[in-house]
Amino acid sequence: MKKYVAEFIGTAVLVLIGCGSIALGGFGGSMPLGILPIGLAFGLSVTAMAYGIGHVSGCHINPAVTIGVWAAGRLPTSELPGYIIAQFLGAIAGTLILYVILAGKLGGYDIAAAGLGQNGWGEGYGGGFGLGAALIAELVATFIFLVVILGSTSKAGITPVAGLAIGLTLFICHLAFVPVSGASLNPARSFGPALFVGGKALAQVWLFIIVPPIGAFLAGLLFKNKVLES
Repeated sequence: MKKYVAEFIGTAVLVLIGCGSIALGGFGGSMPLGILPIGLAFGLSVTAMAYGIGHVSGCHINPAVTIGVWAAGRLPTSELPGYIIAQFLGAIAGTLILYVILAGKLGGYDIAAAGLGQNGWGEGYGGGFGLGAALIAELVATFIFLVVILGSTSKAGITPVAGLAIGLTLFICHLAFVPVSGASLNPARSFGPALFVGGKALAQVWLFIIVPPIGAFLAGLLFKNKVLES
């Protein structure tokens, strides 16, 4: 249960800080330069939580990461549902806190118009990329992310700065892929804001629930079969 509580808290922090940088900080409206602070908010949130809860749960705070770790043979199947449920609940909680803060804005805040840092693609979102581009971006970015996570936490590669390496990888993925899909790499991170915003965000959330776990699973298999592990 301690692991699940840690995952709940860690995912809530990731969504609150990461999406908060967009909705509260207003960096989403200052593209392309806004990508830098947004990427740092998500990346450094992961780094902070890695050192805060990593010793308890491994700090997955992402269903795709959990699936990748499981595929690599480093997580028992019995713990898989608990991790994922805790992460989705944490994302909802983090979004709820963000929503409550935004509701206190004296001038008002139109969630339908301004959003909550949700992911998406198509006309009117980011650089206006299509479904195919968003799918490839999420698949490849999550694969890269998991290669770094699994490599830096393997017996051969484990290092005290693994958390920093993982956070920086999430940061560089944001630099490249925010214009395409918002750089989710995380089903829970996408689901929380989409649930509150509704509309197009909720209609498109399926991609972010399905595709990142596939990229993570492929990376996990490479480590499971010792292709990327000595």
